[in-house]
Amino acid sequence: PAAGLSPIPSPSFPQHSQQLKCAARLAPAPCRWNSGLPMNIGVLFVPQQEAWVVERMGKFHRILEPGLNFLIPLLDRIRYVQSLKEIVINVPEQSAVTLDNVTLQIDGVLYLRVMDPYKASYGVEDPEYAVTQLAQTTMRSELGKLSLDRVFRERESLNASIVDAINQASDCWGIRCLRYEIKDIHVPPRVKESMQMQVEAERRKRATVLESEGTRESAINVAEGQKQAQILASEAEKAEQINKAAGREANAMLVKARAKAEAIQLLAAALSQQHGSAAASLSVAEQYVNAFSKLAKDSNTVLLPANTGDVTNMVAQALGIYTTLTKPQTVKTPDEMPPAHEDPQPPTMEMLKAEQGSSS
Repeated sequence: PAAGLSPIPSPSFPQHSQQLKCAARLAPAPCRWNSGLPMNIGVLFVPQQEAWVVERMGKFHRILEPGLNFLIPLLDRIRYVQSLKEIVINVPEQSAVTLDNVTLQIDGVLYLRVMDPYKASYGVEDPEYAVTQLAQTTMRSELGKLSLDRVFRERESLNASIVDAINQASDCWGIRCLRYEIKDIHVPPRVKESMQMQVEAERRKRATVLESEGTRESAINVAEGQKQAQILASEAEKAEQINKAAGREANAMLVKARAKAEAIQLLAAALSQQHGSAAASLSVAEQYVNAFSKLAKDSNTVLLPANTGDVTNMVAQALGIYTTLTKPQTVKTPDEMPPAHEDPQPPTMEMLKAEQGSSS
């Protein structure tokens, strides 16, 4: 519409659109025109952070800067007063459908600033209403690309997408969107209940997982403890056996060896005395008879001499063997040695008996 003319409603334009426009104008938002249109008295003082658009004879003339300005009365007219401060607009609540067909009620806050007073005055009839409608439509289109879970996780990216979309469209209007913030997201009651149940199930799952991990860690710790206990017990047993072998058993072996040496010495002293050989012969004979009596007790295989019934012969034979072993060996000269072809004759039974009588 031309400047200074009110827009003529089209017959096909629905009345609901006019009601929405009026409701947007009546929304609790600061007005762009902080001060009313001043009268041209020739000398004007423009406040800071305001831009006055001046028309001369109905045509754009210039924009007055803050401070002292001079105009021609009757010819110049102040047509628009634009505020250069940041403007906060409350975006009314709207319904939007997500990617997974969940209807949400969302409202937000829009932060604007007039960057070009000329475009803001002549580019659009009502900048606040246009930007509000653009924010609502952009919000619905962006929400349709996201699922319900992503809407709550990606609110920052959603706000950034809405700001980019508004800035692309509002560049020709001389307005720049600085921020867009979602205030509230209202979910249907049934969806809210299902989300609550999902949260509770997730928490129960985490509790179960944590409990199972605790049980596993406990079992691992118990197994490690038992393993270490067994290792320590085996090492202690090994050390004990080593100590026993190095201490008590070694001492026992030394004591036994010393006792045996002393016994051998005592035996040698006894044999060197008078009638020592006769006593030794009697002891050997007794041991021979005892050993012969135990032959058939420990094994099934028995080696018997030819004359097992002649005990006297066996005793005489044992004494003869002992006498032969204890007789001192004389060194013979080569002349006294028998010829090599002659085989020495083994001692007969009569010789053993004669030797036994002489010794007795």
